[in-house]
Amino acid sequence: MGKETSKLTTYSLLALLIVIWGVSWPIYKNGVNFMPPLYFAGVRAFLGGIILFIIAWKNRHILQFKQNWVYYIISAILNIVLYLGIQTVGLIYLPGGLFSVLVYFQPVILGLLAWWWLGEPMTVWKILGLIIGFTGIVLVSIDGLMIHLSAIGVMLALGTALSWAIGVVYVKKNRHNVDPYWMVVMQLVIGGAVLLTGGFMMEDVSDIVWNTDLIFSLIWGTTAGMAAAQVIYYKLMNEGEASKVGAFTFLVPILAVFVSAIFLDEQITINLFIGMLLVGVSIYLVTINKRPFEKSP
Repeated sequence: MGKETSKLTTYSLLALLIVIWGVSWPIYKNGVNFMPPLYFAGVRAFLGGIILFIIAWKNRHILQFKQNWVYYIISAILNIVLYLGIQTVGLIYLPGGLFSVLVYFQPVILGLLAWWWLGEPMTVWKILGLIIGFTGIVLVSIDGLMIHLSAIGVMLALGTALSWAIGVVYVKKNRHNVDPYWMVVMQLVIGGAVLLTGGFMMEDVSDIVWNTDLIFSLIWGTTAGMAAAQVIYYKLMNEGEASKVGAFTFLVPILAVFVSAIFLDEQITINLFIGMLLVGVSIYLVTINKRPFEKSP
């Protein structure tokens, strides 16, 4: 009964995470129109980290900042400064849905890094599933890729995916050296502070246009998009195989397309339908248990 409950909890958290991330892309794309990107990313990360810091304060003895500051800083650079910073700048160059498609090359990179660095099992089926999943994601937005292609945007999206994958593996690799919850808290606080500092130095605060769209985007990003999503994601990563969790995140851009179709009257095409089928096949192939390849010593 315990295992069934645990599995139900895991899939419930996965579903919640997919929903949060799926609706976040159009929200962030809208919000960055009214606030310079470093400010926009920094506010979300820093305030999200402060919320989690307050919640965790009663367990501050586990923080051990003097012993663990190197872990916190490296994690903050990979998972917030690079990932979130590059992502937010990249949204200026490409539509949100299209940018998310390219960012979700991350599970493929993550699957390979998790095999190489974490020693997670790798099978032919898992490799095939990761490739099929990304193929499905690309197919969903193939028309957008043809119309909105931006070399800078594509490079920023792939840079986002790479920094995300490395950051996730780094956190999981060191989960026994540092408390996982405090790792998330400190990467948000430190990374957010660095992004805000960059905003003060490089951006003009007078460019901020305060309106309900921006305020909603910041509130959503701070609470659900940063604080809640980060805790859920790294909890799932630390308790399960990174590549399997990564495979399910292929569903995020699919949901983003549906949200756009419902609220922005965008058409659901045959590419979307076929892409969703490929994503389903991908998840099945990545999560089934077959004989793995052994990583060379």
